[in-house]
Amino acid sequence: LVFKGFGAEEAFIIIKKKQQDVVRFLEANKIEFEEVDITMSEEQRQWMYKNIPPEKKPAQGNPLPPQIFNGDRYCGALRMVPVLGHQKVWGP
Repeated sequence: LVFKGFGAEEAFIIIKKKQQDVVRFLEANKIEFEEVDITMSEEQRQWMYKNIPPEKKPAQGNPLPPQIFNGDRYCGALRMVPVLGHQKVWGP
């Protein structure tokens, strides 16, 4: 049994990778989007926290990016699910 512990730097790298996956997915599917950096805006961060439905929030702590919204409607997060080899699908 192997346990892994992640520090702040490793967590940042994991989040950044997920964000890049989201951007690549949206660009590849020609979906218009606006990228919002919540690290630079407390107002945007609070908006994100407030607009995620309670049942989608983690049991402890705050939800981490990337989180996807269509206007004010929460869509979830991008889950890259391998289906039929290389194909990937969008899911909440």
